[in-house]
Amino acid sequence: MRIFTFLLLISLTVTETFAQQHSVARRWNEVLLESIRHDFARPTVHSRNLFHTSVALYDSWAIFDPVAETYFLGKVVHDYPCPFNGIEVPTNVQAAQEETMSYAAYRLLSHRFNQSPGALQSQMMFDTLMTNLGYDINFTSMDYSTGSYAALGNYLAQNLIDYGLQDMSNEANNYANQYYDPVNDPLIPMFPGNADMTDPNRWQPLTLQVFIDQSGNVYPINTPAFVGAEWGQVPGFALDEVNDLTINQRDGFDYWVFHDPGMPPQLNLANPTTLSEQYKFTFEMVSIWSSHLSADDPTIWDISPASIGNVQYYPTDVSEYPQFYNISGGDPGQGWDLNPVTGQPYQPQYVKRGDYARILAEFWADGPDSETPPGHWFTILNYVSDHPMVEKRFEGSGPILSDLEWDVKSYFAMAGAVHDAAVTAWGIKSWYDYVRPISAIRYMADLGQSSGASLPNYHPGGLPLIQGYVEMVEEGDPLAGANNENVGKIKLYAWKGHDYVSNPETDVAGVDWILAENWWPYQRPSFVTPPFAGYVSGHSTFSRAAAEVMTLFTGDAFFPGGMGEFEAPMNEFLVFEDGPSQDVTLQWATYRDASDQCSLSRIWGGIHPPVDDIPGRLMGMQIGPDAFELAKEYFEGNSIVTDIASSDHAEMRIYPNPNSGNSISIQLPRSLNNIRVEIHDNNGRLCASNQFAYVSGGNLVNADIASLKNGIYSITVTDGEAIFSQRMAIVR
Repeated sequence: MRIFTFLLLISLTVTETFAQQHSVARRWNEVLLESIRHDFARPTVHSRNLFHTSVALYDSWAIFDPVAETYFLGKVVHDYPCPFNGIEVPTNVQAAQEETMSYAAYRLLSHRFNQSPGALQSQMMFDTLMTNLGYDINFTSMDYSTGSYAALGNYLAQNLIDYGLQDMSNEANNYANQYYDPVNDPLIPMFPGNADMTDPNRWQPLTLQVFIDQSGNVYPINTPAFVGAEWGQVPGFALDEVNDLTINQRDGFDYWVFHDPGMPPQLNLANPTTLSEQYKFTFEMVSIWSSHLSADDPTIWDISPASIGNVQYYPTDVSEYPQFYNISGGDPGQGWDLNPVTGQPYQPQYVKRGDYARILAEFWADGPDSETPPGHWFTILNYVSDHPMVEKRFEGSGPILSDLEWDVKSYFAMAGAVHDAAVTAWGIKSWYDYVRPISAIRYMADLGQSSGASLPNYHPGGLPLIQGYVEMVEEGDPLAGANNENVGKIKLYAWKGHDYVSNPETDVAGVDWILAENWWPYQRPSFVTPPFAGYVSGHSTFSRAAAEVMTLFTGDAFFPGGMGEFEAPMNEFLVFEDGPSQDVTLQWATYRDASDQCSLSRIWGGIHPPVDDIPGRLMGMQIGPDAFELAKEYFEGNSIVTDIASSDHAEMRIYPNPNSGNSISIQLPRSLNNIRVEIHDNNGRLCASNQFAYVSGGNLVNADIASLKNGIYSITVTDGEAIFSQRMAIVR
């Protein structure tokens, strides 16, 4: 049984007593996080949900603020116009802001989670919160010209919904991939080895008896597809399409890559090249760190900020990784001499390395009921906002902000960063399509050893032998088998796996010598590894980007009071085996320390090798500040945006949208003569064009779409002078 004692993370139960202590924006953020926990664990989808919801909250606040500028309402965002004709100035500004944001969040979230496995629970939360706030969930008008702030919220939500249906996420088809196919046949981890792998440098799906994602949802298929394989084309927030974008093509699709880190090391099956040796090192390090995952490990560490954190440099080349990652675990972090708030040294906390490493692997993975990595940082943000020692001053100076202003601004900046992190990381994952540790380690083990041609079972692509960690099975070895059938195979000193855990409440697998062909990550047997490519680490990218935003927004690198904490109780915290063997408190001095710890956790968890980690951190160090600075421009009314000033940018409506039929209706904002309608697909190809006769008073057009396949299309209407455009989804 897993019981959380939260010093870091607030209680996830949204009660009215709890809610009344927080702003309306915070209350909507809490129900969003809880809905994410009840949905499929899709970091891409939920970083986007967090961003779009934060836009709804922020714009609903900013439209009534004398300084701030809206991001979406009244603007053109990525070629999508959201017209706004103004609304009467309210006598009670905060009440208008809260009403607008509540209707906007309610409509948007009701739409986004209506196909979730937890749709009923989520909708009940949305309805209950609206009722508790005193709003009518049956009010659906979008006519804000009457002065209705509820209608304005509905209008903003509908535009965000429409925007989302044409933003390349393929939301209308449940975010399915349209072009990507894996090159490798699936690995079945229950069987030894990985003999059927075609390309050891490319991602390989996993086939499980049952697949349960990080939110605890059972997938209807047991070979999950690559999640978000084309996400690099989803419009970001502060990403620079001029200077930081590379476009690559494969199989008829343009893969957008921001902050391109270059090709990761490739395994060469013929010659032991430098890159091939780097490939072996980075994946072998994962198996070596797996040897730390035992409570019987006698190694004792001080895990307080006195000894952990304060990393001074990060390698920029794979050749520097052996000096950064310790074979005994951890990194070159120097720790901190003093708590800057108390002026006193941090108190040491000595724990078993085996407990510490296992806790990290589960804590930062979020375990069952996960809000996914981007959501995890929102819980950290909320924890900081609740801390009694925090002063809610933007960038640590100036006047103390109201709870509402603090929340909408911090959510907007944080969400912009994690959304950009998702677009960036998944663009790279999709293009480089890099292998995961379970596939690479088992594959190399099947080949043999690469330490010496004169030794048995040699192959230049095999695993290098390292005494005490990677060795060959010899006669007389307990692993040799009854007929010595395993002699010459590779063995690893590693976590033994799930076969040694019959009852997770009481059993621990421990560490011992195992056949490398049977190596498992430290994850649940129904999950094993996330269903998408490894390079680069999403956790590293999300966490560093978020930590940078936290540092800049609060004006302080350190947690309030100089330390953030999370308790993992003895024999209660771990999920798929018993543990930890003692009470452990995770502690971080700074947000960056927490981010660095998150990155290391993925190596101990068997999910990422070092080569996935460092590029993600380096990109996060740029993505976070870029998002913060752009958000700041909106806060200060200095953004360079496209306002909708002319009637030619007035709204054109397409309905129904998404469309499951054979025709569409196009409502133009005014009458045009001799119009032409053109329909283009996502790659810009002209699919249909014709002139159509007006119906219904001269501004309604009907178009035939029977010949079009499922997908996202751009509809353009012109009379040779004015041009109107809108996106449409066809789902049959």
